[in-house]
Amino acid sequence: MDTLITVFLPLALAVIMFSLGLGLTVADFVRVVTQPRAYALGAVSQLVVIPLVAYALALAFKLSPELAVGMMILSLSPGGVTSNLLTKLAKGDVALAVSLTGTTSLIAVVTMPLLAAFFADHFMGADAPPINITSLGFTMFLITALPVLLGLLLRRYATDVAQAIEKPLEKVAVALFVVVVLGALASNWRLFVDSLLLLGPSLVLLNIILLGFGLAAGKLFGLKGAEATAISIETGVHNATVGITVGTLIAEAASGLPPFSLPSGVYGITMYLVTIPFVLWRRRVAG
Repeated sequence: MDTLITVFLPLALAVIMFSLGLGLTVADFVRVVTQPRAYALGAVSQLVVIPLVAYALALAFKLSPELAVGMMILSLSPGGVTSNLLTKLAKGDVALAVSLTGTTSLIAVVTMPLLAAFFADHFMGADAPPINITSLGFTMFLITALPVLLGLLLRRYATDVAQAIEKPLEKVAVALFVVVVLGALASNWRLFVDSLLLLGPSLVLLNIILLGFGLAAGKLFGLKGAEATAISIETGVHNATVGITVGTLIAEAASGLPPFSLPSGVYGITMYLVTIPFVLWRRRVAG
């Protein structure tokens, strides 16, 4: 499993993020201005509400310090290609979803290292692993932000090429996501099984709360049904590959899945069990 953790995992994440970048245009970032209320609500949900809910659940379920840090790493991870696909399936506002995913993915390069270090110290104290914020931020830039920017540039200056490879690469990105999650869990199956009874309920509840909050907040602020659906899915669906990768970088694990990555790995599976019925319901409501 050494190759999976040290080589395939970062490479898979880079491909996934490049695929995300191919779907972005300058207009997606301009949408921050043209749809300020919807975007602001979605951004606040992802950057503020998700960590607050995750923190409360980590305390409520009395997770071990390592798993609590992993829960927070998951909460700091942005949406991904799958959240955009699920929004499309649910007949939500795909353009808004793409804008939220693109911008929060870039913002996470700064927020993830800073807050991951903070929560590690908060939950683990003297036992917290040393986290070089600058080094972690630079690594995240190389495997997340840079591929997104390269995909965006390819879409801007070689549109025909980008459009030709976008759909096939989306399928590759989804397949890589599945391989990474299942492979990462298999690399430390005993720890996964031992923690499932504790992690499973907390993560399923996290998913339900976030989906419900996004939808309720959208309606409360008078957004269109499609916008509320997009915000809900973007709030409830995370790029678990980012969480798994950051967890391994913090633990500096040569093999196996560290506890810091475990919540992201489990969530990468359970979020579909919760979100797909929600997506089908929203699709039916939208007609």
